[in-house]
Amino acid sequence: MTGFIDIAALDDIPRQGARVVKTPLGCVAIFRTADDRVFALEDRCPHKGGPLSEGIVHGSHVTCPLHGWVFDMATGLAEGADEGSVRTFAARAEGGRVLLDADFLQRRSAA
Repeated sequence: MTGFIDIAALDDIPRQGARVVKTPLGCVAIFRTADDRVFALEDRCPHKGGPLSEGIVHGSHVTCPLHGWVFDMATGLAEGADEGSVRTFAARAEGGRVLLDADFLQRRSAA
């Protein structure tokens, strides 16, 4: 079973906004939708390195603030681009808290 760590109160992330979690392996953007779903993505657009956490959240998508690439937060895939995706991480809201998959850090640290 996947382990999860508590990273924040859901209310610490504005609706249609994001917060960044800094890890030893890089920054992860935690997004909250208007209907309180949460998504976790690598906080770096593959196009020009834009911080996705500063992008515009609309539905289950985020638009990169630098050049407008639109990413599906569930899959990490860029829409309308031949190549482009960001890594996604398992995240969920539970009991007013945001939980992030802890196993990805352990797997990447062991490599």
